[in-house]
Amino acid sequence: MIPETLNLWPIILVLGLGTFLIRFSFLGLFADKELPGWLLRHLRYTPVAVFPALVAPLVAWPEATGGAPDPARMLAAFATLGVGYYWRNPLYGFLAGFATLYLGLALL
Repeated sequence: MIPETLNLWPIILVLGLGTFLIRFSFLGLFADKELPGWLLRHLRYTPVAVFPALVAPLVAWPEATGGAPDPARMLAAFATLGVGYYWRNPLYGFLAGFATLYLGLALL
């Protein structure tokens, strides 16, 4: 058990250093500088791209159903998108998706 643990620690240290350097490149080097306008325009779309990439697999292939599509989760996703788009408020979308998911799971 000890040799396997000794091989794991260098990997953990290198990955920790790598993530530190990635974060430091923005926080430490550019903290007191004004970023160019073109970069700020591109960074504005980062959450819009990352959030659906995190949620889509959970809707299309939920682990709770063994990877099979579930109508309750699909309805909740469509309710979230519809309410969020109509009212332009993410909180309303989240609440609609939450309510639709639990109502769908109870009824279906």
